[in-house]
Amino acid sequence: MLKEYTQEQFWKFYKKLPQELKDALFSEETGNAIYDICKRNEVLEKLGEISECIGQVLLGVLSPTEFQKILEEKMELGLEKSKKIFHEINRLIFSPVKYSLSELYETEIARVAPPSEIEKPPQKKIPKSDVYREPIE
Repeated sequence: MLKEYTQEQFWKFYKKLPQELKDALFSEETGNAIYDICKRNEVLEKLGEISECIGQVLLGVLSPTEFQKILEEKMELGLEKSKKIFHEINRLIFSPVKYSLSELYETEIARVAPPSEIEKPPQKKIPKSDVYREPIE
């Protein structure tokens, strides 16, 4: 799943990226977000691996859908923790550049609901009578 790339291959992929993804790849904001996410979820020892995977997603060589599987299986973070980390990474790193990513992967990057929203049952909407409509006879 996670493939190693040489510097030459990296720069070859990088040159083809839209400017938005180039900026995201090396931005201080992205680095700070990755660090904060790892610290919050108590996986600082996996910081390098997670950063590498995020970089591969932004380069276009690892799809965002495979990214969560790698968190869960290869990094052995477990289902719940990997979902939580993926949600935060998606919200803070991938969502701001989702249009560029979707063009890169030619797919729709879906908004991932936080775990708390997934568990909530849908609320029923009660139709109200419309006082502005005239009755039809």
